[in-house]
Amino acid sequence: MPVTRERKEGLVETYRGWLEGSSGLILASYSGMSVRGLEDLRRKVRDAGGEFHVVKNRLMALALREAGVELPAQALEGTTAIGFASDDIPAVAKAIVDAARQSEALVLKIGVVDGRVVERVQVERLAELPPLPVLRAQLLGVIRAPAGRVAGALAGSVRQVVNVVKAYSETQPAGA
Repeated sequence: MPVTRERKEGLVETYRGWLEGSSGLILASYSGMSVRGLEDLRRKVRDAGGEFHVVKNRLMALALREAGVELPAQALEGTTAIGFASDDIPAVAKAIVDAARQSEALVLKIGVVDGRVVERVQVERLAELPPLPVLRAQLLGVIRAPAGRVAGALAGSVRQVVNVVKAYSETQPAGA
């Protein structure tokens, strides 16, 4: 049964909403993947803070064009499912890449990160990054380290001055 024009317009609007709420996309082919496998993948991506949806290629191409995202033509060929990442792109990429490694039916196609198209290999590298909270902690550690060293140096200098004054006072007679 053909999809009505109103339904197609509704799907394009839905796709555009998913695109607007995402900072990253990961496109994959799911040909031959079981429904149970897709549901497991959807759950893992949801746990990672994203969404994973099967899309209609022509309608997604329209939504992408309206959003100003240009993809190579082969990215929207065959069966297409897209992982939409709102904040933590590496976590969503990791969930999809891990599923692709476990199932031959799921094949990565391409990714989009902040409007830039990235190849499959770059998506796999992105999946190797630590989770966002760990990255934030590492960044804070890098920022905090120089401040800690400066504070330590200043405290050491003050300690040295105090020690010199104390040693000088001990060498002087009590009434002086």
